[in-house]
Amino acid sequence: MQVLVRENNVEQALRALKKKMQREGILREMKLRGHHEKPSEKRARERAEAVRRARKLIRKKMQREGLLPSRPKPAARGGGPGATPR
Repeated sequence: MQVLVRENNVEQALRALKKKMQREGILREMKLRGHHEKPSEKRARERAEAVRRARKLIRKKMQREGLLPSRPKPAARGGGPGATPR
């Protein structure tokens, strides 16, 4: 994994690195490997994750079909096009 540091802005590069690691699942894997997980606990966790993914897919499908209202989007925080200066 590689992140470029531009204009000596290390904080921005660290944020980019963390975001990439989060997307790849590296942080989660490190956390899981930090302690021993019994095989039964691992199966239960993986089963719960599979159920969560399946429910999310079903929820998204129902929202697309109009059977469920979609979640309201949070209000935009200034800075966008059409934003009025304070």
